[in-house]
Amino acid sequence: MRFAFVLDPLDSLKAYKDSSVAMMRAAQAAGHAVWAIQQSAIHWSALHGVCAEAVHLELLVDDAEWFVEIDRHVVPLRDFAAVVMRKDPPFDFEYITSTWLLARAEAEGGRIFNRPQALRDHSEKLAVAEFPQFAVPTLVARESTLIHGFIDMQRDVILKPLDGMGGSQIFRVRHDDPNRNVIVETLMQDRLTHDGTRTIMAQRYIPEIVDGDKRILIVGGEVVPFCLARIPRTGETRGNLAAGGTGVARELSAHDREIAGALAPVLAARGLLLVGIDVIGDWLTEINVTSPTCMVEICEQTGFDAAALFIAALERECPLPV
Repeated sequence: MRFAFVLDPLDSLKAYKDSSVAMMRAAQAAGHAVWAIQQSAIHWSALHGVCAEAVHLELLVDDAEWFVEIDRHVVPLRDFAAVVMRKDPPFDFEYITSTWLLARAEAEGGRIFNRPQALRDHSEKLAVAEFPQFAVPTLVARESTLIHGFIDMQRDVILKPLDGMGGSQIFRVRHDDPNRNVIVETLMQDRLTHDGTRTIMAQRYIPEIVDGDKRILIVGGEVVPFCLARIPRTGETRGNLAAGGTGVARELSAHDREIAGALAPVLAARGLLLVGIDVIGDWLTEINVTSPTCMVEICEQTGFDAAALFIAALERECPLPV
């Protein structure tokens, strides 16, 4: 089968740790042809439908020179066995536009994962509101008085934008922090109008972050039995690997399995083939669906190949024609 992956620019991917590269290598190892598509290349016309310039790749084991381009040409997305959306955030208007185009490709007979409507409808941070029984005390608001009231009530909180990734713009704020006003003002400032109208998230600080922010993967409704605990470096409150955290693979705890097991069938039913949930201590903090990662680290430390599991799930969704 031919699988296409919508990716960030190929020369920006770090093959030694990138989950998208691991998926493509797993697809090639399973005998499939691998193609790469840039978000900007996706387009629609009345004559041809949704198409994109696609690059046929040969994946190599060398992480420095990890691919060879075999061919490239414009292909209707419906002609691929599946298209895997792996473009990193920001979840901006261009990302939303891509989901509209991918939804049109789906209507034309394409198989898109994660499903475009599910990507568009699913806020990775606000999604915890659907599962309040597992969520840490949280507030999502665009009025500073509400944010400050939450800080006063919880005493020690994490503030973050709804469209951030990789630990960017995450602040820990205590009730007596002399900088709390400017932190709230800065986070709530709209990037375009520069007024204080931006919606942000506040969550009670979870001290167990010192033991790691656990990334738990759910693939095709199946919970991966190992997580990657991302442990903050000394003096940090963010465990994100992009913020200098250290990833340590661990078996899931009983409560981790309870949370992931409750979410797995609900999310899979929506066409979310790959999900990465974040758990700190016993609390669910985020549900990531755009480009969940940590496959490589889990495989290197435990031998469990989540990338191969994903390709097997993709194969089940895309049966060969009879």
